[in-house]
Amino acid sequence: MKLLTRTLTLLAAMLMLIPANAAKKGKKNAPAIYPTKEAGWSVAAPEKYGFDSEKLKDVEKFIINKTNATGVEVIVGGEEIFRYGAVDRLSYIASCRKSILAMLYGKYVENGTINLKETIEDLGIDDLQGLLPIEKKATVYDLITARSGVFHPASNGGDDTEHKPTRGTKKPGNFFLYNNWDFNVAGTVFEMKTGKNIYDALGEDIAIPIGMQDWNCEAQRKGGNSKISKHPAYHFYFSTRDMARLGYLMLRHGKWGDEQVISEDWVKKMVTPVSSAKEVSHGKEDGRYSYGYMWWLYDPGCSQFTWEYEGAYGAHGAMGQYIKVFPALDMVIAIKTDSVYGRRTSGSSQDKLIDMIIRCYDKKILKKNKK
Repeated sequence: MKLLTRTLTLLAAMLMLIPANAAKKGKKNAPAIYPTKEAGWSVAAPEKYGFDSEKLKDVEKFIINKTNATGVEVIVGGEEIFRYGAVDRLSYIASCRKSILAMLYGKYVENGTINLKETIEDLGIDDLQGLLPIEKKATVYDLITARSGVFHPASNGGDDTEHKPTRGTKKPGNFFLYNNWDFNVAGTVFEMKTGKNIYDALGEDIAIPIGMQDWNCEAQRKGGNSKISKHPAYHFYFSTRDMARLGYLMLRHGKWGDEQVISEDWVKKMVTPVSSAKEVSHGKEDGRYSYGYMWWLYDPGCSQFTWEYEGAYGAHGAMGQYIKVFPALDMVIAIKTDSVYGRRTSGSSQDKLIDMIIRCYDKKILKKNKK
């Protein structure tokens, strides 16, 4: 019965995609629009892409009254249709850092610098008080998919301690746990194998090629308690509008203008499920997300799934940091809650905000606009 329900959900989603794809008809061979470093995002009337300006006013009211978001960017078709707050301010993006690290990994996996099959034992990686023999068998692939089976404490908080098993009880690759130890060590591996500082690599490989307007290598800094783990967290500080650029790079399958910044194949791998929604939610029914290579993927089996979420995914960070990509609507949403104010935007508020933005789309507006 569950399989039938899931199949029907997928079929419905595919049928419902027809209006959205029809919206792009006639523009198939048109070159993609990209922002420049100097001018930034070009601004378009929401109606150009089938979005209701009046409803977007309600979105702004919701942001002000129901969230603590300090910056929001909505990009459709490569143009800005909605902006709120200080989108040029640099601030901490929390766990969105993990999805960005996944983007960095691609080039070095494909050129053989990083071998996803190598174990942390092969690499000589250890930690304070030592790792167990079974833990040392975890591969780099296990690290970037949060399936290492290493439950050593991380140098920073924010992971899923509630579902953390006893050390040594899970075989590497067999159990999903959102675990900062995995993500931090993935950063250690990156620097070890490439010989590059993670921030220098990000600047050279992504930030500069896509013309980030507010990128500042000196503003980036690592953190964590070195008395708990020797592997620090590689924190990132971005502006909302540059977060949107990262999402748009993903939406365009790693291409920026004429340059293939990240290979299309690697982008596809990052957003292909490795851990199911049931694994990610640890057995709870109706989980909303599955998990790929450090990206959260909207799961078609969730009761909240509608055609707009087909193929959608996101980078998520504590306190209200999000980069969301919606291929069905050719849309990217970046949400920032600046931690300097000591406030946060809850996951439920973020879900409501995103749903409100999506509900601003109406294919009738698009048809009317084309007449």
